[in-house]
Amino acid sequence: MIATSEELTVLVTTDYAGLTRGRALARRRFEVEPGGTLGWVPANASLTPFDTIAAPNPWGSRGDLRLKPDPAARTRVQLPGAPTPLDIVMSDVVGLDGEPFVCCPRAFLKDAIHRFSAATGLSLLVAFEQEFQLLDARWRDAPAFSLAALRRADPFGPELMAALEAAGMQPEVFIAEFGRDQFEITAAPAGALAAADRAVATREIVRELARLQGLRASFSPKTRPAGVGNGVHVHFSVVDADGRSATFDASRPGRLSRVASAFSAGVLHHLPALVALTAPSPVSYLRLVPHAWSSSWTWLGERDREASLRICPTVTIGGRDPASQLHLEYRAADATACPHLTIGAILRAGLLGVLGDRPDPPIFDGDPASLEEGERRRLGLHRLPGSLAEALRALEEDAAARAWLHPLALETYTGMKRAELELVKALDVDALCARYAEVY
Repeated sequence: MIATSEELTVLVTTDYAGLTRGRALARRRFEVEPGGTLGWVPANASLTPFDTIAAPNPWGSRGDLRLKPDPAARTRVQLPGAPTPLDIVMSDVVGLDGEPFVCCPRAFLKDAIHRFSAATGLSLLVAFEQEFQLLDARWRDAPAFSLAALRRADPFGPELMAALEAAGMQPEVFIAEFGRDQFEITAAPAGALAAADRAVATREIVRELARLQGLRASFSPKTRPAGVGNGVHVHFSVVDADGRSATFDASRPGRLSRVASAFSAGVLHHLPALVALTAPSPVSYLRLVPHAWSSSWTWLGERDREASLRICPTVTIGGRDPASQLHLEYRAADATACPHLTIGAILRAGLLGVLGDRPDPPIFDGDPASLEEGERRRLGLHRLPGSLAEALRALEEDAAARAWLHPLALETYTGMKRAELELVKALDVDALCARYAEVY
């Protein structure tokens, strides 16, 4: 008798378009040979979010690659109403000899982690805060942040938290956010690679759970032109080899240690180029505007949600130690970016600041637009690119940032992004938001 179904394990990679793609095999086969690889194609790196392959690209129809699974980065969870478990394994894209493919975002992050640790003896602890909206909901509007907004979506919240906990994602808080049908999910800090893997798995669990409940979950930075944006806020702290904080120094501005301050200066210096990798879609720049509680300037702020890089608060209630809590939040990111690429680029920018011993960046409080241009320059406050095209130019004009990517990877990435821009150039802003809401 033939079985009616076979559980599948999917080897996945999250690509330059920020989309998780992969190939499946029988679960039993994977568990017999967890190190087995599946085929992949170089030109897949040039896939746009709209399932076209950018042309020209460096790859054409030539070549073969493999998806090499990381069994330690497997997420398997049975969601309510699903006939079979969601079973995905984060994978590296490698050549036939096992060497990393130059366009593999996971390899990009691993290399950044290694370089930072080798140069400083330090590492990053990272936590993702991800916002999304539940579309196609038939419930009535409820006030922002309200209990009613949480309860109207029931049982989505409880089932999501249970699923993430079962999958080892260490969820912390589920929030009804400010925007219409908008929610936020946060996770506990983890090492940089694990945090990026968890961010990917969390998005897929959210989407799958929504589908099973007759909804659509979208992480797009803008689902409607006048709506509230969905951001990805990357929280991070610098720690030593024993996991102790290397971020806190009570005697210094913002209580940032010298290494954390230099790291921040590197991020801010390269931020115009950095956003080409962390906010990499046309709709990203509908969110990155002044007075939208997102990011729009190269700005280090203390507990200010308009800052691109924010020094987060610490709590002393109950005698808690601020030294172990102090961390930074990178706010100029969204879910059209691959999490591995986002953290890898932040690490590289920060390392340049540390190696260059960049001076402490000013901690600004206020509205940069209210200052004279000369004062803004003195404080290092520069407007972020206003479009993806501007951000790509900033990336190509920043020699140090260009060097983060292998030349073929840079050609692939910028070529794919320019193809993406070409595909949506005829859309008005409403259609643009709707198109990205569908994909993400």
